[in-house]
Amino acid sequence: MNEKNKKIELLRNVPIPKALLAMGLPTMIGMMINALYNLVDAYFVGGLGTSQMGAIAITFPLGQVVVGLGLLFGNGAASYISRLLGRNEKEKAGQVASTAVYVSIAVGAIAIIGIMIFLTPVLKFLGATESIMPYAITYASIYLTASIFSVFNVTMNNLVTSEGAAKTTMLTMLAGATINMILDPILIYTLSMGIAGAALATALAQIVSTLIYIAYILSQKSVFSFSIKTCCFSKEIMSEILKIGIPTLLFQLLTSLAITLTNMQSAKYGDSIIAGMGAVTRIISLGSLIVFGFIKGFQPIAGYSYAAKNYIRLHEAIKTAVIWTTLFCICVGLTMILFPIPIISQFTKGDALLIDIGQKALRANGLSFMLFGFYAVYSSLFLALGKAKEGLLLGICRQGICFIPIILILPVIWGVNGILYAQPIADVIATLITAFVSFKLYKTLSLLTVSRFEESA
Repeated sequence: MNEKNKKIELLRNVPIPKALLAMGLPTMIGMMINALYNLVDAYFVGGLGTSQMGAIAITFPLGQVVVGLGLLFGNGAASYISRLLGRNEKEKAGQVASTAVYVSIAVGAIAIIGIMIFLTPVLKFLGATESIMPYAITYASIYLTASIFSVFNVTMNNLVTSEGAAKTTMLTMLAGATINMILDPILIYTLSMGIAGAALATALAQIVSTLIYIAYILSQKSVFSFSIKTCCFSKEIMSEILKIGIPTLLFQLLTSLAITLTNMQSAKYGDSIIAGMGAVTRIISLGSLIVFGFIKGFQPIAGYSYAAKNYIRLHEAIKTAVIWTTLFCICVGLTMILFPIPIISQFTKGDALLIDIGQKALRANGLSFMLFGFYAVYSSLFLALGKAKEGLLLGICRQGICFIPIILILPVIWGVNGILYAQPIADVIATLITAFVSFKLYKTLSLLTVSRFEESA
């Protein structure tokens, strides 16, 4: 069996626990390493001072917006590709993959140019104080310019995973993260580049990842050719990409908006609050990105099984994914609750206010994070199955419908505590909404599973 057929066999017949490990573990490790080098950035920049730490907290949402463009086309195309492969439509799957890559690069370039033209007012809107602004401009100028590589990498990440080549995704992210972690202390401290060194380290890491993906394309190991000649902008292909990609983009934009609103509310209380909440955001993102990394491996299996009408396999995949992610989230949540001060202290030279705010926020978020696995699996499942309406609702639920009203109202009533506890409260409400929306799908799939089981008996 050649390499391409092995990838399809993994989606089709390999036992679910083994398939989830083969698909989910590499992407999970890759996303974990990716999140770790965001934390490493924060760790080394935190040694420069509170204002510098505040600068990367302010810039973080902009990076998330740009990455969202890669997710728009990458995740949207990946969902469709998995279903096409399930129906054995390989040629059309190749057209979708090529279209996603080239369109994402073009749209990403336009967005980056637009942000760079208005960078100073944008950073001010995001909550940059006078003391933070010079560092934010320095960091963002380098970081955002290089984000075009991030757009390509995120798009390829999703497409390569959708064809069953999760190990390639893991190795690519691992290589980039390793480069970033090696270069951070060298550029920031040894070469005395300060916060510019942190941005440059991230940029060089993204370039390395891009070169690896290009080598993968040229090696012809992929199911797809990624040729500009196979791009197709038909109504069917673009609508299928966008109907799943837009909910994913909205999720990413709302995540950025949530961070921005948190920074804006924190700015009233000083740089230490901004820096503290920024550190907490990156810590939580480590856990959430690991979960999303695993789910990137789960989605192709779910989409392929659904399109192939293998409901027994789909039901088993959902059940296993929920159990595994929930157990992981409980472990991460307990770590946040039990060791908040040692964790948050790594991001400052000894700012007492930053530590106090950070440890309180970590404890609260640790409790609510235990529910995150269930929310993440089902919100991603709807997109994997091509159910855009439900996917959109759950995608905008946690950081939009639930979080935005809370972060705008609660600090007015409760002061700084309103900022600290806004996300945990939103998480609980989002989980309840997810359970309600998912009940009908769960019931339908259960009936289909029983029906297929009886047919095969």
